Amino acid sequence: MNPKNRVVSITVRGALLAMAWAAASPAATTTAAPTTTAAAAGAATATTAAPPATTATPDAVPAATSDAAPAAAAPPAGAAPDDFKTLDQEVQGLKKDVIDLNKDLFVLEEELLFPANTQVALYVSMDVGTFFALDSITVKIDNKEVKNYLYTAREADALLKGGVQQIYLGNLKVGKHELVAFFTGKGPVERAYKRGATIVFDKGVGAKYLELKITDRLAKHQPEFTIKDWE
Repeated sequence: MNPKNRVVSITVRGALLAMAWAAASPAATTTAAPTTTAAAAGAATATTAAPPATTATPDAVPAATSDAAPAAAAPPAGAAPDDFKTLDQEVQGLKKDVIDLNKDLFVLEEELLFPANTQVALYVSMDVGTFFALDSITVKIDNKEVKNYLYTAREADALLKGGVQQIYLGNLKVGKHELVAFFTGKGPVERAYKRGATIVFDKGVGAKYLELKITDRLAKHQPEFTIKDWE
């Protein structure tokens, strides 16, 4: 679908969701309050009117009081459990629609900011654990720094378990480009370790995908850093 048409479609969906959310909001349930107030007022009137009729027979007073209590404790009109259940289902459905709409907006934003004919994406993967512990990665394209990422212990652990991270997404014109990546962390014997890798690649018409790979080189007891071009 044309991006402009998708913008109109998503805008209309967002407006409809906003209207549905307003209609299903809990504020609508507050209309039951006057009914409750009226019922309470009626019960109070019945209670105050009861004593003159029971002056001749004192035993009738407890009976009148016991009859009035259930009326005061009666659930307000419109507060049935089924109504609350239906409202909750509507709210949950609206939440799901909002999440789906946000996903569509994210995809549309990516398509508009990074068109396929100029898009370049860079990913990171790791197959290590013995000779290197990752702390940070710095990326330069055509001698210009485009990304400097500092990893938390949780993020580094996710990469060790097979995760793949998109570290950079940008635009490049058609032609040759040079990418340089610097890896900083703890190397063998827990010493500070910094190494680099470089690649010259040709950006053609269409999206370009590159991968920074960190692996253990068992023969030399050293980590190895490479850049793979997914042509």
